[in-house]
Formats: sequence, C-alpha cells, structure tokens
Amino acid sequence: MSSFTIATRESRLALWQAQHVKALLERQGHQVNLLGMTTQGDQILDRALSKVGGKGLFVKELEVALSEGRADLAVHSLKDVPMELPEGFSLACVMEREDPRDAFVSNRYADLASLPQGALVGSSSLRRVALLRALRPDLRIEPLRGNLDTRLRKLDDGLYDAIVLAAAGLKRLGLAERIRATFEPAEMLPAAGQGALGIEVISARQDVVDALAALAHQGTWLAVSAERAVSRAMGGSCSMPLAAFATLDASILSIDAAWGDPEGHLELVSVRASAAVTDLASAGALGTRVATDLRALVVARGGSVPLPGESPRLA
Repeated sequence: MSSFTIATRESRLALWQAQHVKALLERQGHQVNLLGMTTQGDQILDRALSKVGGKGLFVKELEVALSEGRADLAVHSLKDVPMELPEGFSLACVMEREDPRDAFVSNRYADLASLPQGALVGSSSLRRVALLRALRPDLRIEPLRGNLDTRLRKLDDGLYDAIVLAAAGLKRLGLAERIRATFEPAEMLPAAGQGALGIEVISARQDVVDALAALAHQGTWLAVSAERAVSRAMGGSCSMPLAAFATLDASILSIDAAWGDPEGHLELVSVRASAAVTDLASAGALGTRVATDLRALVVARGGSVPLPGESPRLA
C-alpha cells in the first residue's frame, strides 16, 4: 500500500470532504495525510467571485501543491472546479453524489412562497439569483460570500430574511435541520456538478489514479460529465447564470439546462434532452448538443451568450 497526501482547503466543509476521502483510502490500507491550505477564494470575501477571477481561485493553490509534489491528490466540490483544468492535471475520480438540490434556509419563513414581498435573500451565485428572480421577482437579492458557517452566521445575525445554499454541504456537516425547504430541480435547476466530489491529480500519477478507482461512482461521473460539457460549451464560469443537471436511468441519460438573466430582463430559457450513453465521451457529447440548442434559444430571445473567456452580457 502507498502513502498519500491530500491537499484541501481549510473550511469546515472542505476538511470534511478531505477526511471522507482519507477514511476511504485508509480502508484500502493506504496511509493518508492532509495538507490544509487557504486559497485566494477563501481570502477574498468582499467581492463576488465573478469579479475577482472565478472558481479557479478555490483550486489554484491546491494545484500548485500537486505540481510541487507536496500533495498527491486534491479533493474538490466539483461545482467549484473550472471546466478546463491546466495541462497535466485531470479528474481521476468523481464520487457518488449527495443531494444535488438547493436548500432554502431561514429562521423565520418556511419556504420561498412564505417570504413577504421585498424580503431580503442572500446569494452570490448568478445562477441562483436568476432562478430566484424567475420564481419571485419581487424579492431583494444581495450578495452573500464566505464559507458555509459564515453564511449561516450572517443569517442568524439578522442580515437576511433567508439564504439559499447547497443542500449537500449542510447534510455533510450534520446541519440538515437548518434546511426549511428544498428546491426540486424543476423549480431551481442545480449547478453543474453540484453535490458531487471530484478528485484532481497530476495526470501522470497512475499510482494515485489506480488507488482512487474504487472510490469512483460511474453513474455520477456520467451525469456530471454531461453537465460540465454544457457549461464548457457555453463558456461557463461563476460569471454565468447557467444551470445544468443530469440523471441516469439504466443507460439513458437525461439532462436539463437553463440560462437566466440575474437582472430579470430576459425570460428564463431552458432545454432538455436524453440519449443512451455508454461512456464519458458520449455523455459529454450529449451535454455539448444541449449547449448548442440552449445557446441558439438564448440568442433567438434577445440574449448574448459569451464565448469561452468572454464576459456574459445581455442585449
């Protein structure tokens, strides 16, 4: 058996995720250590991610640790992983998904419908902002940054009437009782990869890839491959109001994707497609096809979809 070091962010949720992978590898007989790190994404809390560099701010330092040999693998919330990894890096494993839905959290109100007109909801996700505005255009939605505990503390301090978080993180930390209601995908479509853990490695490290093989969940991997293909083809980043969610039934993969306007000027646009998939390539091809259809609809309705590297804009 081998000895491995896991690079991880030092938030409570990130450490839970790394400890989870550590325990699974140790069951196989490996020796595993953790290398805790603070990323730029953890340090910059006064601005939206879309304005300071995007989701890559949560993984860059961990990738440096991998490239320098200080760590052998990095555990990520897959929705925080950029669609394109640097040359020489790869996702070696996608683990079984937790609850992919978004959660409504409030100390005073039971669900979104219970909020009074003009209530203040916290979220810095452009996807959630767009979908919330489509559901309740009368609400005030303001930025909410920080790790999960920080966001809950801001709610408890009375700064918001409600906040929207990923259900998976709350459940993993034993905070499921904070969830007042969950949004079904039909009303609030999740982000690509939401609820899944991805493990990044140096591509040439076949020993690490082999050790991680038993942790992979093929059904989840196929689903998130399609979702990430949608986002990649749309130029996806945290500066894009894009949702994508896939489910696998036998060999049939069904995927929904939606594009919204955080300002509420453009009607929500959505696309659904299904196909038989047998591997990651065919799952990715389905996602790319959905993105093509979604882009065409957005443009037809007066929107403008950015190419990769561009900033999103609306006509």
